[in-house]
Amino acid sequence: MRRLIIRRLLQTIPMIFFVSLVCFALVKAAPGDPVKTFLPPNIHQADIERIRHNLGLDQPAYVQYAKWLKESLSGNLGYSLVNHMPVTKQILDRLPATAGLMGAAIALAVLLAIPLGLAAGSNRNKWVDKLVNLFAYIGISVPLFWLAILFVYFFSIKMHWLPSLGMHTIGKKGAIDVIKHGILPCSVLAISFLSSYVRYIRSGTISQLKEDYVQIQYAFGSGKRTILFRHVMKHVLLPIITLLGMSMGELVTGAIVTETVFSWPGIGSLGMTAVRGLDYPVILGITLFSSLLLIIGNLLADILYGFADPRIKTTR
Repeated sequence: MRRLIIRRLLQTIPMIFFVSLVCFALVKAAPGDPVKTFLPPNIHQADIERIRHNLGLDQPAYVQYAKWLKESLSGNLGYSLVNHMPVTKQILDRLPATAGLMGAAIALAVLLAIPLGLAAGSNRNKWVDKLVNLFAYIGISVPLFWLAILFVYFFSIKMHWLPSLGMHTIGKKGAIDVIKHGILPCSVLAISFLSSYVRYIRSGTISQLKEDYVQIQYAFGSGKRTILFRHVMKHVLLPIITLLGMSMGELVTGAIVTETVFSWPGIGSLGMTAVRGLDYPVILGITLFSSLLLIIGNLLADILYGFADPRIKTTR
């Protein structure tokens, strides 16, 4: 296992370099002038060129990339072109809001997906399976922004049960107030994750119920529920571990649309603001940070494989 971790950490270096190179090239190829986005329209061209020179945007692209990569490796992701604040500080300030929202949504989705997927797979083609499949297909097909707007309309505007915007009520600071504001965006994200997780668990349950060890357990007199939760569940959770590892990157960028609809002050809304303002350092910083989290998530998934199934560890 130690050799696996060392090898994967060494593989991270070229992967991060490739991701940073592609992201920088795409950002530079995007249309528009970032300098003109925060300047008044009647400013003289000489002043524009002076500002562009001070920001280093008049240098060749490879020089800008080399300087940015050198600073990024030391933990300095640069300064925002719009508000002139450090990019690293902006990401770290908004990380708890996004990580809390996405973490709660993923945890809720996993807790609901396990019993629903096991029930659907063990009752194949019955009404339980058809009902769960219908819910999963709807959750996969419905766009997140449309589902978020529906939630705001029904639960905030019509019912007046929950707040629709922001993370705090003006004049109120407390955990209860944050939870109330987070219920709607967390529910929208949980539905999207739940729809995918249920399909994986259902498929794994159907294939595992055909294995010989299940028939042996029935022969020993074990009940259906005992077999599902004590034996089958260990095997069907392996693909979920992969999905959770891939969701590490989404802890940063997965709530872009949802945070924008609900005005949640997280990294997703920060990224949307940066895209609208052509704030290149913020866009690159968020992309690089989310890529690093995704790589770490895949490494953690490989480590968890060894604990979930010792045969994988032995083979490696």
